[in-house]
Amino acid sequence: MANDPNTYDVIILGAGASGLMCALTAAQRGRRVLVLEKANKVGKKILMSGGGRCNFTNHFVEADNFISDNLHFCKAALSRYTQWDFIGMVERYQIPYEERRHSQLFCLNSAKDILNMLLDECANAGVEIRCHADLIAVAARDASSQSSLRYQLSVNQQDTLLELHCQSFVVASGALSIPTLGGSGMGYDIAKQFGLTLTKRHAGLVPFMFSDGMKQFCEKLSGLALEVDMSANKTSFTENILFTHRGISGPAALQVSNYWNPGDAITINLLPKISASDWLLDAKHSQAKSLLRTVLSHKLAKGLVAELQFLWWQELAEKPLGEYTDKQLISIAERLNNWVLKPSGTEGYRTAEVTRGGIDTADISSKTMEAKNQPGLYFIGEVLDVTGWLGGFNFQWAWSSGYSAGLVA
Repeated sequence: MANDPNTYDVIILGAGASGLMCALTAAQRGRRVLVLEKANKVGKKILMSGGGRCNFTNHFVEADNFISDNLHFCKAALSRYTQWDFIGMVERYQIPYEERRHSQLFCLNSAKDILNMLLDECANAGVEIRCHADLIAVAARDASSQSSLRYQLSVNQQDTLLELHCQSFVVASGALSIPTLGGSGMGYDIAKQFGLTLTKRHAGLVPFMFSDGMKQFCEKLSGLALEVDMSANKTSFTENILFTHRGISGPAALQVSNYWNPGDAITINLLPKISASDWLLDAKHSQAKSLLRTVLSHKLAKGLVAELQFLWWQELAEKPLGEYTDKQLISIAERLNNWVLKPSGTEGYRTAEVTRGGIDTADISSKTMEAKNQPGLYFIGEVLDVTGWLGGFNFQWAWSSGYSAGLVA
């Protein structure tokens, strides 16, 4: 096999997080590995993640941090290659990193440190990486032949058509999120070609948009961030939200978007650690001459309070707190603790950090990532129906699934 420049033990489609991890793992076993990347350079999503600092994993990783039709599927890979294994590689390369809120780990300097580490590991193991390599077609070779080569690929590399052969073909092509960084549905097309099932897909970890009066509300407050408790479909997160000119973004909104479906409402508790009704009823007696907006401005930004006043108590705006009825105050308090909104949609795959859903895990071995009905065909990373929370979990899934396939491909 080593004598034929177009024949490899393993060909991996996609030079992102999962693809590079799979490549270095397989090559360290002595496999001849080729990685094909359609873009002009590798690891674009790694480089832009975490504001250029790459939230590469989390100190606490559990199956509960992932969404899938089969909640148990991710467990085998996550236990085979843990966050501690990846942290160990980062420390071996002496890459400075820091722990932020919710046990998230980020590079202190640059995401380039993580990408360069992976590329060094690949280079040291003899991995070949080709950019500008566009897969045209893949076909399974005749199973009755004596050759161990199972797949034939047609690849266009800078206007040169190549015919490549391999024993194991690994799809690490990512999914539909952020098409400007190379996101596409190619992995799904390959899965369908070989008879695998797809689950319903949505944009995940994505900001919400509004088309009603809330759009103007958000526009006026664009740039304002505050900590809230936000929920959809009985799943809630306490984190910051960020008002934008389109709607609501920020960590809490991104997390909740993974659990939201079109037509659903979201709920925001603007005072997550306070019973607003108790607080306002107490204030009615202790600050009877104050205006409600003055009292609320002790806990919330003045700009937000002004817009809420316009929405909820404009006719009472100049009345002292002591003149409010208990019923009026409780009604406002209930909204502060339980503000129900109906987004018109999300910003979609254009800005989504991940794609929710994907290749049905029922068709994939949880231990090896190999398609159950197609020997030598593997799917890893975001293309599968495994979606992590914000906070380093999707990268950990990339490392774990890539490693699991690399052990056997």
